[in-house]
Amino acid sequence: MSTRLALLSEQLNEAFARIHERVQGLTDDEFFWEPVPDCWTVRRDERGHWAADYPEPPHPVPAPFTTIGWRLVHVGESKLMYHEYAYGPATLTFPDIDSAHTAADAIASLEEGHRLLAGDLSRLRDPDLDRAVLTNWGEEWPAWRIFWTMIDHDVHHGAEIGALRDLYRVSGGARLATRPTIARGA
Repeated sequence: MSTRLALLSEQLNEAFARIHERVQGLTDDEFFWEPVPDCWTVRRDERGHWAADYPEPPHPVPAPFTTIGWRLVHVGESKLMYHEYAYGPATLTFPDIDSAHTAADAIASLEEGHRLLAGDLSRLRDPDLDRAVLTNWGEEWPAWRIFWTMIDHDVHHGAEIGALRDLYRVSGGARLATRPTIARGA
């Protein structure tokens, strides 16, 4: 195995192990906990499917705070979509997905997404890392960037999930107090 392949494989597995460790024992109460008002979460849509909240463009700036469930579903579904378009049939769209809506199902989705991407990487040879592959929004990237992005994604959202779980634990699952809005220039 080339040095690049070995490095990507090691980092992909280490980043996944971190996020996977952070979600062990996650309860449905934690999964749906909204620490502040108006969080993005996972909920039923008009078709009866479960889906993570995403607005139609333009996206709000700043985006609303997201629940552990939203973040975990986002990571699992992102892995699935990167696999689907870079190495799979490239037919699945986010609206087709009936999102996980329990902690256990979201963890299983995370595990499946990792299994798919790790399998994709294991079948590559060094020259394949520079080959252009498709993303779900139609852009082409070198294959290495798919894996590097998922490594970063696991580390980023895994840290957020870990911090939110700590906050849930120390707050007893209570909603956090919000600060009153102060008018500027008044």
